[in-house]
Amino acid sequence: MSAILDVLSKRWSPRAFAPRAVEADKLQTLFEAARWAPSCYNDQPWHFVVTQRGIDASHESLLACLMAANQAWASTAPVLVLNCVRKNFSHNGKPNRWAFYDLGLAVGNLLSEATHQGLFVHQMAGFDAELAHRALSLPADHEAVAVMALGYLGDPATLPAGVEEKSAAQRERKAVSEIAHQGQW
Repeated sequence: MSAILDVLSKRWSPRAFAPRAVEADKLQTLFEAARWAPSCYNDQPWHFVVTQRGIDASHESLLACLMAANQAWASTAPVLVLNCVRKNFSHNGKPNRWAFYDLGLAVGNLLSEATHQGLFVHQMAGFDAELAHRALSLPADHEAVAVMALGYLGDPATLPAGVEEKSAAQRERKAVSEIAHQGQW
């Protein structure tokens, strides 16, 4: 395997989070990293609604938008973040079909910075996007895309019955030859 940055290969998505709060300066750094992601026309269509357990009533509102299987373990995460996009370009109002791609780039930056800071993130597609849109008062021209649970690594023994933690060692990736095609598919 070719050498890559440690933050890329060490990143993984746990379900067990420690009850420890995430420091405000570390959260700020994560979103600073996201801010520097490239985007089509430099439109930066991403938005993040950050909720913290015990600080924001919206944390429980966002937790309630998750599917039951995700609620079971994500309730321990001190931070839940709703990832959103503005669906139209700001410069001309036309649909931005690259907004989701741009959000992915911003989240990729955030994930790398989180790993660097000793934090862990588990992303979820299993949530009710329409409910989250209403619960967190998103503007009409924005769309809820995914939810992230964020915090420090916890003890897998604290997970609810039926929720298993996969270890970082169990992760598998396809070979480069399976995903990168020279010239044509």
